[in-house]
Amino acid sequence: MSALGFISGFVDTLGFIALFGLFAAHITGNVVLIAASIVDHRYGIALKLMAIPTFIVAAIVTRFFIIRRERQLLDATTPVLLAEAALLAGFMAMALASAPFDGRESPAAIATGLLAAAAMGVQNTAARTFLMMQIIVDIVDLLHGHGDLHAKRERLSKLVPLMLAFGAGALLGAVGYVVIGFLALVAPIAAAAALGLLGRPHPAAVA
Repeated sequence: MSALGFISGFVDTLGFIALFGLFAAHITGNVVLIAASIVDHRYGIALKLMAIPTFIVAAIVTRFFIIRRERQLLDATTPVLLAEAALLAGFMAMALASAPFDGRESPAAIATGLLAAAAMGVQNTAARTFLMMQIIVDIVDLLHGHGDLHAKRERLSKLVPLMLAFGAGALLGAVGYVVIGFLALVAPIAAAAALGLLGRPHPAAVA
């Protein structure tokens, strides 16, 4: 799961830098920027407006696919992660073919951003990406001895590495884009493909 956090941080940061402030992995960030664009046009609105339904549709389709595989007692992990890798590869290919973009509202920029949003919609549904707030709540509860402390420690043991991996991915995504541009996407593509091909089947992990 930490590898998925790395991918999410990498793609989200690279997309934000390269695609005019697009949050590929987080809908709420795009909602904020859409609101900001009403009074400050430098943020752009078309790509972010289209990214939200794209993310949601990708998430819904992924969830339906996972449910179908589970009912058939089949693993969903491999095909879902390979689908994510394919979408990320499409994101990189479109970006390499189209960049530099004519502007934030250009068709090429929008198409590139929507591929990134679709890939992250698939991943977020599969991984149920962690919430920073949950980590904060659990730490405070542990410090005050409140609630089921054993369960909170177990949850933190999973969420903290995921948070650190997300942070590492975000940092490397920024550095990678500055150094080699969209070719840096090879890293999350390889990570998603490796997880899909080499990881053990865990249907419950993506349910």
